Amino acid sequence: MKFFLIFLTVIFGFTTGKAQTTEDSVKATVNNLFTAMKNADAVLLGSCFADSAILQTVVKNKEGKNVVKNELVSEFILFISHEAKGNADERISIETVKIDGPLAMVWAPYKFYYKGQFSHCGVDALMLVNTAQGWKIQYLIDTRRETGCN
Repeated sequence: MKFFLIFLTVIFGFTTGKAQTTEDSVKATVNNLFTAMKNADAVLLGSCFADSAILQTVVKNKEGKNVVKNELVSEFILFISHEAKGNADERISIETVKIDGPLAMVWAPYKFYYKGQFSHCGVDALMLVNTAQGWKIQYLIDTRRETGCN
């Protein structure tokens, strides 16, 4: 009887274990980014980005025109590393993942909370590349607004 229970446990474990898909791996990298932000974990945050990664955001200038602002990954990591755990809480919802070999695109609406208070919302658009170290964020551009954040 003991052998039978062990046998069932092994068989059941193998048949219900779901292998991680490429899409799961891409999502894991994106989710790690936001986990690292929330936990103020500079090491995990840095591990999410490719060496030549680009960060940009689309905002309105004083004249109301859309402009693209650049941010260095190193400055972003430094900022997050000085925050208390829980201060930078970006809650995403991954809507779309598209993959073609070593290239992936993720579209993720978000709501950002700073020190527990709602700050803004928008969309993160990420491009990832599959490197020898796994999926890395090569490009992240986002929108930011304070209204229309259902």
